[in-house]
Amino acid sequence: MTILTQDQTKKICDRVMSLTKADECIVNIEGSRIGNIRFARNAVSTAGLADDTRIQIQVAYGNKQGTTTINEFDDKSLERAVRRAEDLARLAPENPEFMPALAKTAFKPSDTYVQATADIDPEYRAQAAAYAIEACRKKGLVSAGFLTDRTMFETVANSNGVFGHQSATSLDFTLTIRTEDGRGSGWSKRSARDVARFDPREAAEVAIEKAMRSVEAKALEPGRYTVIMEPAATSDLLVFMMNGFDARNTDEGRSFLSKQGGKNRLGDKLFDQQVNIWTDPWDKEVPVLPWDDKMLPRERVALVKDGRINALDYSQFWAKKKGQRAIGTAGNIIMGGTSKTTEELIASTKKGVLVTRTWYIRMVDPQSVALTGLTRDGTFYVENGKIKHPIKNFRFNESPISMLNNIEEIGKPAVIGGDEARYSMLIPAMKVRDFNFTSLSDAV
Repeated sequence: MTILTQDQTKKICDRVMSLTKADECIVNIEGSRIGNIRFARNAVSTAGLADDTRIQIQVAYGNKQGTTTINEFDDKSLERAVRRAEDLARLAPENPEFMPALAKTAFKPSDTYVQATADIDPEYRAQAAAYAIEACRKKGLVSAGFLTDRTMFETVANSNGVFGHQSATSLDFTLTIRTEDGRGSGWSKRSARDVARFDPREAAEVAIEKAMRSVEAKALEPGRYTVIMEPAATSDLLVFMMNGFDARNTDEGRSFLSKQGGKNRLGDKLFDQQVNIWTDPWDKEVPVLPWDDKMLPRERVALVKDGRINALDYSQFWAKKKGQRAIGTAGNIIMGGTSKTTEELIASTKKGVLVTRTWYIRMVDPQSVALTGLTRDGTFYVENGKIKHPIKNFRFNESPISMLNNIEEIGKPAVIGGDEARYSMLIPAMKVRDFNFTSLSDAV
């Protein structure tokens, strides 16, 4: 019963609506089938398949709400869940920010489902792991990785006639490879909605090369350097910035886009001219569901245009309060890039540092988005357009706001996976100047 069809979920939603006597009712049905394989020290450690289906029922009397969630779909279970939600709503305090269920609307489908990905089986997972394991055994290296493939569906409905149903697939793979003495480490991450776009051999080759090249790392004095950030490293920093686009956070002074007196920086030029960031549920590379977790329809929205702040994200409540129009919260983040490869960014660099990935990132100051974190799994010194030698990892103190102001070149975007069909990123590699490394780290 894991992956239900539209006809099946429509009948369930209609049944729930017929059972309630509340002023309004909202139904969300989700199901997923998740396959995985995990390996470490050149051997598979776990593999499996997990599935789950659940229904969430939310009802309201006036502005008092009650919610229940169950994973049984027979008539008696559905009726018990509806009655429980009604009881909770009657007992609940009034919600001063209550927003009524959306009026009837249509959702434009997005291409989130690929049958070939849904057809992934244990043999495929085992072979994907075997490419890395066998290559590492031959070269005297040690591999550890995790592959997950997902097939899911989501249905949304309410008592005003809203109904949406869509299925989605995705695949995520991370791989860490180390030398046997632990002095070298390489890493790669690949995400795809279509399994045809995933090449486990290529992912293994990249991580192996980085591991072998990162041995005998030399210490480089901390300071400000020109840095080539690979897409995974870039995305890890940018994701901390995106919450700042929430209009309420901005108007209430909790965002880097806030100004004194409850004003905001909408229209201000905060980034380099090359920076363009948008969200688009129908993007071919990173499509996502056409509604958000409040059932609001998503749209293509330009958040940053030629370095200027172009839009803010308004919730239903805040949009009504401020006289704005609410649209669905972004399900993907896309940053414009070029056709330049990371190798081409390196080739144009006189002196700099190549960063494979960042990790253990923590927020220092939300209003400036000042972050601290570490590099790892392949950090290299670049001189005269070539990787000269590996270097010890750094701790950095930097803000993505400053980073996007200091761009010298932008490279080719890559898909960085998120949660099933709910969140994905398409982010380029980039070369930035004056990146602030504050101390050395002995970790590889």
